[in-house]
Amino acid sequence: MDSSSPRFLLPDEAATAACGAALWPFLTPGMVVYLEGGLGSGKTALARAVLRAGGYSGPVKSPSYSLVEVYVFSRLYLYHFDFYRFNGPEEFLDAGLDEYFRNDSVCLVEWPDKARPYLPPPSLVVSLAPGTDSEFARILTLSACDERGLQCLNAFLKTSTAVEHCAT
Repeated sequence: MDSSSPRFLLPDEAATAACGAALWPFLTPGMVVYLEGGLGSGKTALARAVLRAGGYSGPVKSPSYSLVEVYVFSRLYLYHFDFYRFNGPEEFLDAGLDEYFRNDSVCLVEWPDKARPYLPPPSLVVSLAPGTDSEFARILTLSACDERGLQCLNAFLKTSTAVEHCAT
């Protein structure tokens, strides 16, 4: 896929939320989005912002204990996974989670490395790393991994308001 992986400085939690909200319109059914980063890097905050931008107003919990939280929108199913507590990748199959990865859903996956090699490959990888400006600063990198991801990334980058929400 496209070798460019744009990076954005997110100076605070509000910028992380704005970037997640800006990503929402470009997510399409069938996408698998890996959310990568260490503990406290903002993965769940970004997922929460995506959900809020989609119109979901209820509580958004981290799926750390439940493994998956299900959200239904008129145009798609959105599944938010967190595999942090997996002791081995076989737990992905044992829990029957492979059934969620369908063409009518978007799957946001935290800690995807804990479910490999059974986890479907990503369309898009969203990486969050600590920034240096403040305690809450993050560097967000977007990487397209298939045609859906490339279309999402290109549409995101062409939308000036989306980029403005993320870039500083």
